[in-house]
Amino acid sequence: MEARLNVFGSPLAAKVIKHINAAGKVISDSPLPAATQELVKIRASQINGCGFCLDMHTKEAVEAGETSTRLHLVAAWREAKVFTDAERAALELAEQGTRLADGAGGVTDEAWANAAKHYDEEQLTALVALIALINAYNRFNVITQQPAGDYRPGQFA
Repeated sequence: MEARLNVFGSPLAAKVIKHINAAGKVISDSPLPAATQELVKIRASQINGCGFCLDMHTKEAVEAGETSTRLHLVAAWREAKVFTDAERAALELAEQGTRLADGAGGVTDEAWANAAKHYDEEQLTALVALIALINAYNRFNVITQQPAGDYRPGQFA
């Protein structure tokens, strides 16, 4: 597979990605747990079919100590016993926030209330921003068909 655009060689893409990455740094430095952040990125990327982001975030999660069992079960988190109630709430919010176009109701009050039980306002802000941001990355990569498989942990640090 070859990318439709050379986003790593484009001055305009470099400017856009620089700003998106700056927002990502704010979120990664937030009080939202790092493991939760990676799980949310992985789940949204699965839904959106973004191989580039799945490659990156599964490898980063492993590097940070995430278990293969949990990573293999992200897509089936509802049936898996390996996630905390807080992580489940974040994954539900991520799914509903990623699938906005699939339902007229958007994110349900129940999903929001469940997330609010587990995360304070700063963490919720980071979670919402993360869901929006990973969806932006996914769309950028899927539209331009960025190939997956070559990512090395810390590559963009």
